[in-house]
Parts: sequence; C-alpha cells; structure tokens
Amino acid sequence: MARSAKFTEDTVEQATLDWLSELGYTTLYGPDIAPESVIPERDNFQQVVLEERIREAIARLNPSVPAEAHDEAFKQVLRLASPSLIQNNRHFHGLLRDGVTVQVRGDDGAEKNPLLKLVDFDNPDNNDWLAVNQFTIIGNNERRPDVVIFVNGMPLAVI
Repeated sequence: MARSAKFTEDTVEQATLDWLSELGYTTLYGPDIAPESVIPERDNFQQVVLEERIREAIARLNPSVPAEAHDEAFKQVLRLASPSLIQNNRHFHGLLRDGVTVQVRGDDGAEKNPLLKLVDFDNPDNNDWLAVNQFTIIGNNERRPDVVIFVNGMPLAVI
C-alpha cells in the first residue's frame, strides 16, 4: 500500500502562493514588508492597508484629476465613518465598486466633483495584485493570516 504525501499548513500556504503567482499576483513574505524590515510597507502592525500602494493606484487610475483630488480620495478610503463594522464595510464596498467622489476647484475656480476609481474593473491588469503570507496584525490580539490578498494596497481577502 502506497503512502500518500503528508500535507502541512505550510505546504498548502506555499501552493496557494504559487497558484496566485501563476495568476499574475506579486507574492511577498509578510516579515519582509513589516514596519521594522529593510523595505517596510506600513508604519506599524496595527496598519492593515498598504498606504503607498493605495496612493499610487489612485494616481495611476485617475491621471486626469489634480493631486489634491488624489489626496482627498486617499483620505476617504482610510476614514471610518461609523462605529459599526457592518456600516463601514458597506461604505467601503461602495467606494470600491463605485469610486470616490471628491470636491476640487478647477482652474477656473469652479467647484468640481470628479469620481475617482480605486479599482479598474474594465482592465484588471491596471491593478496592483499582491498576495502576502504571514502578514502580522496586532490590535486587541495578534493575528497572522496565512495569506492576505491586496488589490491596490487594500486588503480584500484573507486565507
């Protein structure tokens, strides 16, 4: 009787990263982008978004609006409007799906309200697809999901 290979948690995690890499995701190891690392992508372990990636995506996906519009959209992405997790999730889902409306003044001084995209649904290759394994988050408790999937710096799935 042949013995089957033993699957470990690490085996499944690595297979997931390999599969995501084949799909075009960039894959990174969480400690390599942690706050104290050589190439940190966040300021502390409470921070769950990759702010620079969000800023870059907003600018890349919305090149026709001024930088102050990009900054305002970024602030809205990070702003929690309610103490309710459910309401915040609904609000954030709307921003992802529909975009972020900001107020800016045009060159003529008139107020404009452009809609800025956070995700390019029409051309998925315009997005930054990232899978990070062993991404430590410290809040009330310490958590370390096997894999966190980020789209344009925003964590959208946890495995």
